[in-house]
Amino acid sequence: MNNTKKITVSAMMVALASVFMLTSYFPYLTYAIPAIAGLFIMVAMIETNIKWATAAYFASAVIVFIMAEPEAKMLYVLFFGYYPLIKSLLERTKSRVLEYILKFTVFNAAVIFAYAVVAVLLNIPMDDMNDFGKYSVFALLIAANIIFPVYDIAVSRMAQFYIVRIHPSVNKIFKGK
Repeated sequence: MNNTKKITVSAMMVALASVFMLTSYFPYLTYAIPAIAGLFIMVAMIETNIKWATAAYFASAVIVFIMAEPEAKMLYVLFFGYYPLIKSLLERTKSRVLEYILKFTVFNAAVIFAYAVVAVLLNIPMDDMNDFGKYSVFALLIAANIIFPVYDIAVSRMAQFYIVRIHPSVNKIFKGK
């Protein structure tokens, strides 16, 4: 695929991810929309390469940061947008155990960083939290770590579906057949 086609595919995925993130303003979609929007970056990676997909992530992150709902944009920029890229790199690791340790490390670092950013931006005093507040943070982190493997598997399955069912059609379009 030449550079013109790579730019076209990447730009289309940036546009789709950005427009899709606008639907995060609808109630109850705050968490699902960023997770789905990250799949467009995965498509950019499948159709081009990691370099073009990374550029697509950064371009979409800037647009999303300007336009999307605040909580959803944090989720997209700080984890869901780039996770398909990190996932593809980590899955090249020979050891499955090391792969999952690294995936959980990236996930937990993103969650903790996002929590810290939100705590600072919203000026949440950590010293004033009662017992419920202190432990609820850990309970949510544990719940997130239970749900994360489901998301990881879902991204893998969506990539397989795309490669098997959609990629051949996209290939025909770009080859002009």
